[in-house]
Amino acid sequence: MNDAVKDSAVHYDPPIDTSTDDINAYLEGTNRSLYNFRDEGTDYYKVDEGLTREIVDQISKEKNDPEWMHEFRLKSLEIYNQMRVPDWGPPIDGLNMDNIVTYVRPKTDMKASWEDVPEEIKSTFDKLGIPQAEHKYLAGVGAQYDSELVYHHLQDFVAEHGVIYSDLESAMRGEYAQMIQDYFMKLVPPTDHKFAALHGAVWSGGSFVYVPKGVKVDIPLQSYFRLNAKGAGQFEHTLIIVEEDADLHFIEGCSAPKWNVANLHAGCVELYVKKNARLRYSTIENWSKNMYNLNTKRAIVEEGGRMEWVSGSFGSHVSYLYPTTILKGKGADCEYTGITFSGKGQDLDTGCRMVHIGEETSSLVTTKSLSKDGGIGTFRSAVEIRPSARRSKSSVDCQSLMLDDISRSDTIPEMDVCTEDCDIGHEAKIGSISDEAVFYLMSRGISEDEARAMIVSGFANPISKELPLEYAAEMNNLIKLEMEGSLA
Repeated sequence: MNDAVKDSAVHYDPPIDTSTDDINAYLEGTNRSLYNFRDEGTDYYKVDEGLTREIVDQISKEKNDPEWMHEFRLKSLEIYNQMRVPDWGPPIDGLNMDNIVTYVRPKTDMKASWEDVPEEIKSTFDKLGIPQAEHKYLAGVGAQYDSELVYHHLQDFVAEHGVIYSDLESAMRGEYAQMIQDYFMKLVPPTDHKFAALHGAVWSGGSFVYVPKGVKVDIPLQSYFRLNAKGAGQFEHTLIIVEEDADLHFIEGCSAPKWNVANLHAGCVELYVKKNARLRYSTIENWSKNMYNLNTKRAIVEEGGRMEWVSGSFGSHVSYLYPTTILKGKGADCEYTGITFSGKGQDLDTGCRMVHIGEETSSLVTTKSLSKDGGIGTFRSAVEIRPSARRSKSSVDCQSLMLDDISRSDTIPEMDVCTEDCDIGHEAKIGSISDEAVFYLMSRGISEDEARAMIVSGFANPISKELPLEYAAEMNNLIKLEMEGSLA
Protein backbone atom coordinates (compact mmCIF):
# COMPACT_ATOMS: atom_id res chain seq x y z
CA MET A 1 0.00 0.00 0.00
CA ASN A 2 1.46 3.34 -0.99
CA ASP A 3 1.49 6.29 1.42
CA ALA A 4 -1.31 8.13 -0.37
CA VAL A 5 -3.60 5.15 -0.04
CA LYS A 6 -2.54 4.50 3.54
CA ASP A 7 -3.32 8.07 4.56
CA SER A 8 -6.75 7.81 2.95
CA ALA A 9 -7.85 4.80 4.99
CA VAL A 10 -10.89 5.21 7.20
CA HIS A 11 -10.11 3.29 10.39
CA TYR A 12 -12.32 1.77 13.05
CA ASP A 13 -12.19 -0.80 15.84
CA PRO A 14 -11.66 -4.37 14.57
CA PRO A 15 -14.75 -6.59 14.31
CA ILE A 16 -15.71 -8.83 17.18
CA ASP A 17 -14.65 -12.45 16.82
CA THR A 18 -17.54 -14.50 15.47
CA SER A 19 -17.06 -17.45 17.78
CA THR A 20 -19.87 -19.90 18.47
CA ASP A 21 -20.33 -18.60 22.01
CA ASP A 22 -20.69 -15.03 20.79
CA ILE A 23 -23.27 -16.00 18.20
CA ASN A 24 -25.27 -18.19 20.57
CA ALA A 25 -25.46 -15.30 23.01
CA TYR A 26 -27.26 -13.30 20.34
CA LEU A 27 -29.74 -16.12 19.73
CA GLU A 28 -31.26 -16.42 23.19
CA GLY A 29 -34.97 -15.74 23.15
CA THR A 30 -35.32 -16.16 19.40
CA ASN A 31 -38.81 -15.62 18.00
CA ARG A 32 -40.44 -14.66 14.72
CA SER A 33 -42.07 -11.51 16.15
CA LEU A 34 -38.75 -9.75 15.58
CA TYR A 35 -39.59 -9.65 11.87
CA ASN A 36 -43.31 -10.29 11.48
CA PHE A 37 -44.78 -7.19 13.13
CA ARG A 38 -46.49 -4.78 10.77
CA ASP A 39 -48.06 -1.35 10.63
CA GLU A 40 -51.65 -1.53 9.40
CA GLY A 41 -52.16 2.23 9.48
CA THR A 42 -53.24 4.34 6.53
CA ASP A 43 -50.90 7.30 6.92
CA TYR A 44 -49.35 7.06 3.48
CA TYR A 45 -49.80 8.01 -0.15
CA LYS A 46 -50.00 5.36 -2.85
CA VAL A 47 -50.73 5.06 -6.54
CA ASP A 48 -53.49 2.84 -7.92
CA GLU A 49 -52.95 -0.86 -8.40
CA GLY A 50 -51.60 -2.01 -11.74
CA LEU A 51 -49.10 -0.75 -14.27
CA THR A 52 -50.10 1.87 -16.84
CA ARG A 53 -48.49 4.87 -18.49
CA GLU A 54 -50.54 7.12 -16.24
CA ILE A 55 -49.16 5.41 -13.14
CA VAL A 56 -45.59 5.67 -14.41
CA ASP A 57 -46.15 9.37 -15.17
CA GLN A 58 -47.51 9.80 -11.66
CA ILE A 59 -44.50 8.13 -10.06
CA SER A 60 -42.12 10.23 -12.16
CA LYS A 61 -43.92 13.38 -11.05
CA GLU A 62 -43.80 12.31 -7.40
CA LYS A 63 -40.04 11.72 -7.74
CA ASN A 64 -39.45 15.05 -9.49
CA ASP A 65 -37.51 13.24 -12.18
CA PRO A 66 -35.33 15.05 -14.69
CA GLU A 67 -36.66 14.72 -18.21
CA TRP A 68 -34.19 11.99 -19.22
CA MET A 69 -35.38 9.77 -16.34
CA HIS A 70 -39.04 10.33 -17.21
CA GLU A 71 -38.32 9.23 -20.77
CA PHE A 72 -36.30 6.28 -19.47
CA ARG A 73 -39.26 5.12 -17.37
CA LEU A 74 -41.66 5.29 -20.30
CA LYS A 75 -39.25 3.41 -22.58
CA SER A 76 -38.82 0.74 -19.89
CA LEU A 77 -42.60 0.39 -19.64
CA GLU A 78 -42.79 -0.11 -23.38
CA ILE A 79 -40.12 -2.83 -23.18
CA TYR A 80 -41.93 -4.47 -20.25
CA ASN A 81 -45.16 -4.70 -22.21
CA GLN A 82 -43.36 -6.35 -25.13
CA MET A 83 -41.50 -9.01 -23.12
CA ARG A 84 -42.77 -12.36 -21.92
CA VAL A 85 -42.66 -13.65 -18.35
CA PRO A 86 -39.80 -16.18 -17.97
CA ASP A 87 -41.11 -19.74 -18.30
CA TRP A 88 -37.99 -21.70 -17.33
CA GLY A 89 -37.97 -21.08 -13.57
CA PRO A 90 -40.49 -21.64 -10.76
CA PRO A 91 -44.04 -20.62 -11.69
CA ILE A 92 -45.09 -17.12 -10.68
CA ASP A 93 -48.74 -17.48 -11.61
CA GLY A 94 -49.77 -16.05 -8.26
CA LEU A 95 -48.21 -12.70 -9.14
CA ASN A 96 -50.66 -10.42 -10.93
CA MET A 97 -49.32 -6.95 -11.67
CA ASP A 98 -52.88 -5.66 -11.91
CA ASN A 99 -53.09 -6.18 -8.14
CA ILE A 100 -49.69 -4.73 -7.19
CA VAL A 101 -49.27 -1.17 -5.94
CA THR A 102 -45.96 0.02 -7.40
CA TYR A 103 -45.46 3.14 -5.27
CA VAL A 104 -46.25 3.69 -1.58
CA ARG A 105 -44.89 6.78 0.13
CA PRO A 106 -45.02 7.22 3.89
CA LYS A 107 -46.06 10.73 4.87
CA THR A 108 -42.60 11.91 5.82
CA ASP A 109 -39.55 13.17 3.98
CA MET A 110 -36.07 11.76 4.51
CA LYS A 111 -34.48 12.57 7.85
CA ALA A 112 -30.84 12.77 8.97
CA SER A 113 -31.68 12.04 12.62
CA TRP A 114 -33.60 9.08 13.99
CA GLU A 115 -35.34 11.40 16.44
CA ASP A 116 -37.02 13.18 13.53
CA VAL A 117 -38.41 10.01 11.94
CA PRO A 118 -42.15 9.58 12.69
CA GLU A 119 -42.56 7.37 15.75
CA GLU A 120 -44.62 4.63 14.08
CA ILE A 121 -41.91 4.18 11.41
CA LYS A 122 -38.99 4.63 13.78
CA SER A 123 -40.42 1.91 16.04
CA THR A 124 -40.18 -0.53 13.12
CA PHE A 125 -36.46 0.09 12.69
CA ASP A 126 -35.96 0.12 16.47
CA LYS A 127 -37.40 -3.41 16.64
CA LEU A 128 -35.07 -4.46 13.82
CA GLY A 129 -32.11 -2.94 15.67
CA ILE A 130 -31.00 -0.60 12.88
CA PRO A 131 -30.38 2.58 14.95
CA GLN A 132 -28.46 0.56 17.54
CA ALA A 133 -26.38 -1.10 14.82
CA GLU A 134 -25.47 2.29 13.38
CA HIS A 135 -24.13 3.51 16.71
CA LYS A 136 -22.10 0.34 17.25
CA TYR A 137 -20.40 -0.59 14.02
CA LEU A 138 -21.66 1.16 10.86
CA ALA A 139 -20.17 4.09 8.97
CA GLY A 140 -23.51 5.04 7.49
CA VAL A 141 -27.09 3.85 7.23
CA GLY A 142 -29.92 4.25 4.77
CA ALA A 143 -33.37 3.02 5.84
CA GLN A 144 -36.15 2.60 3.29
CA TYR A 145 -39.79 2.09 4.28
CA ASP A 146 -41.93 0.90 1.37
CA SER A 147 -40.98 3.10 -1.63
CA GLU A 148 -39.03 5.89 0.07
CA LEU A 149 -35.99 6.37 2.23
CA VAL A 150 -37.03 7.76 5.59
CA TYR A 151 -33.52 8.05 7.05
CA HIS A 152 -30.04 8.49 5.61
CA HIS A 153 -26.83 9.39 7.37
CA LEU A 154 -23.07 9.10 6.81
CA GLN A 155 -20.61 9.47 9.65
CA ASP A 156 -18.61 12.71 9.40
CA PHE A 157 -15.21 11.01 9.63
CA VAL A 158 -16.05 8.95 6.53
CA ALA A 159 -17.47 11.88 4.57
CA GLU A 160 -14.24 13.79 5.26
CA HIS A 161 -12.43 11.30 3.02
CA GLY A 162 -14.70 12.17 0.10
CA VAL A 163 -16.98 9.14 0.37
CA ILE A 164 -20.47 9.85 -0.98
CA TYR A 165 -23.40 7.89 0.43
CA SER A 166 -26.82 9.29 -0.34
CA ASP A 167 -30.24 8.39 -1.64
CA LEU A 168 -30.18 7.92 -5.39
CA GLU A 169 -32.82 10.56 -6.15
CA SER A 170 -30.87 13.36 -4.41
CA ALA A 171 -27.71 12.35 -6.26
CA MET A 172 -29.61 12.32 -9.57
CA ARG A 173 -30.76 15.91 -9.07
CA GLY A 174 -27.56 17.25 -7.50
CA GLU A 175 -23.89 17.58 -8.37
CA TYR A 176 -23.62 13.88 -9.30
CA ALA A 177 -26.46 14.06 -11.81
CA GLN A 178 -24.25 13.36 -14.82
CA MET A 179 -22.59 10.41 -13.09
CA ILE A 180 -25.97 8.87 -12.32
CA GLN A 181 -27.07 9.34 -15.92
CA ASP A 182 -23.82 7.77 -17.17
CA TYR A 183 -24.12 4.65 -14.97
CA PHE A 184 -27.82 4.09 -14.24
CA MET A 185 -29.04 0.75 -15.65
CA LYS A 186 -26.07 0.42 -17.95
CA LEU A 187 -25.03 -2.90 -16.35
CA VAL A 188 -28.63 -4.08 -16.10
CA PRO A 189 -30.46 -2.57 -19.09
CA PRO A 190 -34.27 -2.76 -19.21
CA THR A 191 -33.94 -5.16 -22.15
CA ASP A 192 -32.23 -7.72 -19.90
CA HIS A 193 -35.48 -9.38 -18.81
CA LYS A 194 -39.10 -8.47 -18.11
CA PHE A 195 -38.60 -7.58 -14.46
CA ALA A 196 -35.56 -5.43 -15.21
CA ALA A 197 -37.85 -3.47 -17.52
CA LEU A 198 -40.46 -3.28 -14.75
CA HIS A 199 -37.80 -1.93 -12.41
CA GLY A 200 -36.74 0.69 -14.93
CA ALA A 201 -40.33 1.91 -15.18
CA VAL A 202 -41.28 2.15 -11.49
CA TRP A 203 -38.03 2.15 -9.46
CA SER A 204 -37.99 4.25 -6.31
CA GLY A 205 -35.55 4.66 -3.44
CA GLY A 206 -32.23 2.95 -3.02
CA SER A 207 -28.71 4.23 -2.47
CA PHE A 208 -25.80 5.80 -4.30
CA VAL A 209 -22.28 5.17 -3.03
CA TYR A 210 -19.09 6.64 -4.44
CA VAL A 211 -15.68 5.82 -2.95
CA PRO A 212 -12.84 8.01 -4.31
CA LYS A 213 -9.53 6.70 -5.54
CA GLY A 214 -7.36 5.18 -2.81
CA VAL A 215 -9.89 5.45 0.03
CA LYS A 216 -10.23 2.37 2.23
CA VAL A 217 -13.49 2.30 4.20
CA ASP A 218 -12.90 -0.16 7.03
CA ILE A 219 -16.40 0.20 8.48
CA PRO A 220 -19.39 -1.16 6.58
CA LEU A 221 -22.15 0.97 5.11
CA GLN A 222 -25.64 -0.47 5.29
CA SER A 223 -28.96 0.00 3.55
CA TYR A 224 -32.03 -1.65 5.05
CA PHE A 225 -35.21 -2.15 3.03
CA ARG A 226 -38.50 -2.75 4.81
CA LEU A 227 -41.61 -3.45 2.75
CA ASN A 228 -44.59 -2.96 5.02
CA ALA A 229 -47.55 -2.23 2.74
CA LYS A 230 -50.01 -4.98 1.84
CA GLY A 231 -50.08 -5.97 -1.84
CA ALA A 232 -47.25 -3.59 -2.76
CA GLY A 233 -43.97 -3.82 -4.60
CA GLN A 234 -40.55 -2.49 -3.64
CA PHE A 235 -38.21 -1.42 -6.46
CA GLU A 236 -35.15 0.18 -4.90
CA HIS A 237 -32.02 0.82 -6.98
CA THR A 238 -28.51 0.55 -5.55
CA LEU A 239 -25.60 2.05 -7.49
CA ILE A 240 -22.06 1.72 -6.10
CA ILE A 241 -18.86 2.95 -7.72
CA VAL A 242 -15.55 2.02 -6.07
CA GLU A 243 -12.69 3.87 -7.72
CA GLU A 244 -9.12 2.68 -8.33
CA ASP A 245 -7.33 1.25 -5.25
CA ALA A 246 -10.38 1.90 -3.05
CA ASP A 247 -12.05 -0.57 -0.69
CA LEU A 248 -15.63 -0.86 0.62
CA HIS A 249 -17.88 -3.27 2.49
CA PHE A 250 -21.58 -2.68 1.86
CA ILE A 251 -24.35 -4.54 3.71
CA GLU A 252 -27.90 -4.94 2.47
CA GLY A 253 -30.70 -6.03 4.78
CA CYS A 254 -34.29 -6.80 3.76
CA SER A 255 -37.44 -7.90 5.56
CA ALA A 256 -41.23 -7.76 5.37
CA PRO A 257 -44.20 -8.91 7.44
CA LYS A 258 -46.56 -11.57 6.18
CA TRP A 259 -49.80 -10.67 4.41
CA ASN A 260 -52.42 -12.91 2.81
CA VAL A 261 -51.82 -11.43 -0.66
CA ALA A 262 -48.81 -11.37 -2.98
CA ASN A 263 -46.07 -8.78 -2.49
CA LEU A 264 -43.27 -8.15 -4.97
CA HIS A 265 -39.62 -7.21 -4.68
CA ALA A 266 -37.89 -6.33 -7.95
CA GLY A 267 -34.91 -4.22 -6.95
CA CYS A 268 -31.71 -3.72 -8.89
CA VAL A 269 -28.06 -3.54 -7.80
CA GLU A 270 -25.29 -2.24 -10.06
CA LEU A 271 -21.70 -2.41 -8.82
CA TYR A 272 -18.63 -0.91 -10.50
CA VAL A 273 -15.25 -2.07 -9.17
CA LYS A 274 -12.41 -0.15 -10.77
CA LYS A 275 -8.72 -1.04 -11.19
CA ASN A 276 -7.20 -2.71 -8.10
CA ALA A 277 -10.30 -1.86 -6.05
CA ARG A 278 -12.21 -4.21 -3.75
CA LEU A 279 -15.91 -4.40 -2.93
CA ARG A 280 -17.60 -6.80 -0.55
CA TYR A 281 -21.41 -6.88 -0.86
CA SER A 282 -23.14 -8.77 1.95
CA THR A 283 -26.87 -9.50 1.93
CA ILE A 284 -29.26 -11.02 4.44
CA GLU A 285 -32.70 -11.29 2.81
CA ASN A 286 -35.55 -12.23 5.12
CA TRP A 287 -38.71 -11.76 3.12
CA SER A 288 -42.11 -13.07 4.25
CA LYS A 289 -43.48 -16.12 2.50
CA ASN A 290 -46.03 -14.21 0.45
CA MET A 291 -43.20 -12.39 -1.37
CA TYR A 292 -42.10 -12.84 -4.97
CA ASN A 293 -38.42 -11.91 -4.91
CA LEU A 294 -37.35 -11.15 -8.49
CA ASN A 295 -34.20 -9.17 -7.83
CA THR A 296 -31.29 -8.42 -10.19
CA LYS A 297 -27.68 -7.84 -9.11
CA ARG A 298 -24.65 -7.30 -11.33
CA ALA A 299 -21.03 -6.22 -10.92
CA ILE A 300 -18.25 -5.36 -13.36
CA VAL A 301 -14.63 -5.63 -12.25
CA GLU A 302 -11.68 -3.90 -13.88
CA GLU A 303 -8.00 -4.91 -13.96
CA GLY A 304 -6.75 -6.30 -10.64
CA GLY A 305 -10.06 -5.60 -8.93
CA ARG A 306 -11.83 -7.94 -6.53
CA MET A 307 -15.56 -8.51 -6.02
CA GLU A 308 -16.87 -10.48 -3.02
CA TRP A 309 -20.49 -11.56 -2.63
CA VAL A 310 -21.79 -12.94 0.67
CA SER A 311 -25.46 -13.84 0.38
CA GLY A 312 -28.06 -15.31 2.71
CA SER A 313 -31.53 -15.87 1.21
CA PHE A 314 -34.42 -16.68 3.53
CA GLY A 315 -38.14 -16.25 3.15
CA SER A 316 -40.15 -15.41 0.02
CA HIS A 317 -42.61 -17.68 -1.74
CA VAL A 318 -40.60 -17.68 -4.98
CA SER A 319 -37.14 -16.27 -5.64
CA TYR A 320 -35.28 -15.60 -8.88
CA LEU A 321 -31.87 -14.33 -7.82
CA TYR A 322 -28.60 -14.80 -9.75
CA PRO A 323 -25.91 -12.18 -9.02
CA THR A 324 -23.69 -11.76 -12.07
CA THR A 325 -20.04 -10.70 -12.10
CA ILE A 326 -18.29 -9.54 -15.26
CA LEU A 327 -14.54 -9.99 -14.86
CA LYS A 328 -13.48 -7.52 -17.49
CA GLY A 329 -9.90 -6.54 -16.64
CA LYS A 330 -6.76 -8.64 -16.50
CA GLY A 331 -6.38 -10.37 -13.14
CA ALA A 332 -9.90 -9.45 -11.97
CA ASP A 333 -11.16 -11.76 -9.26
CA CYS A 334 -14.51 -12.72 -7.75
CA GLU A 335 -15.61 -14.87 -4.84
CA TYR A 336 -19.26 -15.76 -4.27
CA THR A 337 -20.37 -17.32 -0.99
CA GLY A 338 -24.05 -17.99 -0.45
CA ILE A 339 -26.68 -19.91 1.47
CA THR A 340 -30.42 -20.46 0.98
CA PHE A 341 -33.04 -22.12 3.17
CA SER A 342 -36.29 -23.21 1.52
CA GLY A 343 -39.14 -24.34 3.75
CA LYS A 344 -42.78 -25.26 3.31
CA GLY A 345 -44.40 -23.54 0.35
CA GLN A 346 -41.13 -22.06 -0.93
CA ASP A 347 -39.43 -22.45 -4.29
CA LEU A 348 -36.10 -20.63 -4.21
CA ASP A 349 -34.32 -20.56 -7.56
CA THR A 350 -30.97 -18.93 -6.92
CA GLY A 351 -27.37 -19.04 -8.06
CA CYS A 352 -24.75 -16.87 -9.71
CA ARG A 353 -23.08 -16.17 -13.03
CA MET A 354 -19.42 -15.48 -13.77
CA VAL A 355 -18.36 -13.95 -17.08
CA HIS A 356 -14.59 -14.10 -17.67
CA ILE A 357 -13.40 -11.62 -20.28
CA GLY A 358 -9.95 -10.50 -19.14
CA GLU A 359 -6.82 -12.63 -19.06
CA GLU A 360 -5.88 -14.40 -15.83
CA THR A 361 -9.23 -13.74 -14.22
CA SER A 362 -10.51 -16.04 -11.49
CA SER A 363 -13.79 -16.91 -9.81
CA LEU A 364 -14.61 -19.08 -6.82
CA VAL A 365 -18.18 -20.07 -5.98
CA THR A 366 -19.12 -21.78 -2.71
CA THR A 367 -22.78 -22.29 -1.89
CA LYS A 368 -24.89 -24.13 0.65
CA SER A 369 -28.56 -24.97 0.23
CA LEU A 370 -30.99 -26.27 2.86
CA SER A 371 -34.52 -27.54 2.23
CA LYS A 372 -37.18 -28.67 4.69
CA ASP A 373 -40.91 -29.48 4.90
CA GLY A 374 -41.29 -29.87 1.14
CA GLY A 375 -39.33 -26.76 0.23
CA ILE A 376 -37.60 -26.64 -3.16
CA GLY A 377 -34.09 -25.27 -3.58
CA THR A 378 -32.53 -24.89 -7.01
CA PHE A 379 -28.99 -23.66 -7.56
CA ARG A 380 -27.99 -22.47 -11.03
CA SER A 381 -24.38 -21.66 -11.83
CA ALA A 382 -23.28 -20.22 -15.14
CA VAL A 383 -19.58 -19.80 -15.95
CA GLU A 384 -18.61 -18.21 -19.24
CA ILE A 385 -14.96 -18.18 -20.37
CA ARG A 386 -14.58 -15.90 -23.38
CA PRO A 387 -11.81 -16.50 -25.97
CA SER A 388 -9.93 -13.50 -24.54
CA ALA A 389 -9.91 -14.96 -21.00
CA ARG A 390 -6.72 -16.98 -21.40
CA ARG A 391 -5.15 -18.51 -18.27
CA SER A 392 -8.32 -17.92 -16.30
CA LYS A 393 -9.59 -20.13 -13.48
CA SER A 394 -13.03 -20.92 -12.14
CA SER A 395 -14.21 -23.30 -9.44
CA VAL A 396 -17.80 -23.97 -8.41
CA ASP A 397 -18.64 -25.97 -5.28
CA CYS A 398 -22.28 -26.32 -4.25
CA GLN A 399 -23.58 -28.47 -1.43
CA SER A 400 -27.21 -29.16 -0.63
CA LEU A 401 -28.71 -30.68 2.50
CA MET A 402 -32.28 -31.98 2.57
CA LEU A 403 -33.72 -32.25 6.06
CA ASP A 404 -36.53 -34.70 5.24
CA ASP A 405 -37.78 -37.00 2.48
CA ILE A 406 -40.35 -34.61 1.00
CA SER A 407 -38.03 -31.74 0.13
CA ARG A 408 -36.15 -31.23 -3.10
CA SER A 409 -32.80 -29.85 -4.16
CA ASP A 410 -31.45 -29.42 -7.69
CA THR A 411 -28.14 -28.21 -9.05
CA ILE A 412 -28.05 -26.94 -12.63
CA PRO A 413 -24.54 -26.02 -13.82
CA GLU A 414 -23.78 -24.38 -17.15
CA MET A 415 -20.30 -23.85 -18.54
CA ASP A 416 -19.48 -22.08 -21.78
CA VAL A 417 -15.73 -22.40 -22.34
CA CYS A 418 -14.28 -20.74 -25.45
CA THR A 419 -10.55 -21.24 -24.83
CA GLU A 420 -8.49 -24.30 -23.97
CA ASP A 421 -6.07 -22.18 -21.98
CA CYS A 422 -8.06 -22.17 -18.73
CA ASP A 423 -8.74 -24.22 -15.61
CA ILE A 424 -12.39 -24.81 -14.74
CA GLY A 425 -14.17 -27.19 -12.40
CA HIS A 426 -17.55 -27.91 -10.87
CA GLU A 427 -18.43 -30.04 -7.87
CA ALA A 428 -21.88 -30.65 -6.44
CA LYS A 429 -23.02 -32.71 -3.48
CA ILE A 430 -26.62 -33.33 -2.49
CA GLY A 431 -27.54 -35.36 0.55
CA SER A 432 -29.60 -35.67 3.69
CA ILE A 433 -28.79 -35.48 7.39
CA SER A 434 -26.93 -38.59 8.45
CA ASP A 435 -28.93 -40.78 10.84
CA GLU A 436 -25.63 -42.00 12.24
CA ALA A 437 -24.55 -38.45 13.08
CA VAL A 438 -27.89 -37.75 14.77
CA PHE A 439 -27.66 -41.00 16.73
CA TYR A 440 -24.09 -40.21 17.82
CA LEU A 441 -25.10 -36.79 19.19
CA MET A 442 -28.18 -38.26 20.89
CA SER A 443 -25.95 -40.83 22.57
CA ARG A 444 -24.18 -37.89 24.18
CA GLY A 445 -27.39 -36.68 25.81
CA ILE A 446 -28.53 -34.27 23.09
CA SER A 447 -32.16 -34.33 21.95
CA GLU A 448 -32.94 -35.26 18.35
CA ASP A 449 -34.12 -31.75 17.46
CA GLU A 450 -30.99 -30.21 19.00
CA ALA A 451 -28.81 -32.73 17.19
CA ARG A 452 -30.33 -31.86 13.83
CA ALA A 453 -29.98 -28.14 14.57
CA MET A 454 -26.31 -28.61 15.45
CA ILE A 455 -25.64 -30.44 12.18
CA VAL A 456 -27.37 -27.72 10.18
CA SER A 457 -25.46 -25.01 12.04
CA GLY A 458 -22.18 -26.75 11.24
CA PHE A 459 -23.21 -27.07 7.59
CA ALA A 460 -23.92 -23.32 7.41
CA ASN A 461 -20.87 -22.20 9.42
CA PRO A 462 -18.55 -21.55 6.42
CA ILE A 463 -21.07 -18.95 5.24
CA SER A 464 -21.84 -17.31 8.58
CA LYS A 465 -18.17 -16.83 9.39
CA GLU A 466 -17.85 -14.56 6.35
CA LEU A 467 -20.29 -12.08 7.94
CA PRO A 468 -19.71 -9.53 10.72
CA LEU A 469 -20.80 -10.86 14.12
CA GLU A 470 -24.22 -9.26 14.26
CA TYR A 471 -25.14 -10.48 10.78
CA ALA A 472 -23.77 -13.95 11.41
CA ALA A 473 -26.00 -13.96 14.50
CA GLU A 474 -29.00 -12.90 12.42
CA MET A 475 -28.34 -15.61 9.86
CA ASN A 476 -28.11 -18.25 12.60
CA ASN A 477 -31.27 -16.78 14.08
CA LEU A 478 -33.11 -17.23 10.77
CA ILE A 479 -31.85 -20.80 10.41
CA LYS A 480 -33.02 -21.56 13.95
CA LEU A 481 -36.46 -20.15 13.18
CA GLU A 482 -36.66 -22.23 10.01
CA MET A 483 -35.66 -25.35 11.92
CA GLU A 484 -38.43 -24.63 14.42
CA GLY A 485 -40.88 -24.08 11.58
CA SER A 486 -41.79 -20.62 12.85
CA LEU A 487 -40.48 -18.45 10.04
CA ALA A 488 -43.69 -17.54 8.24
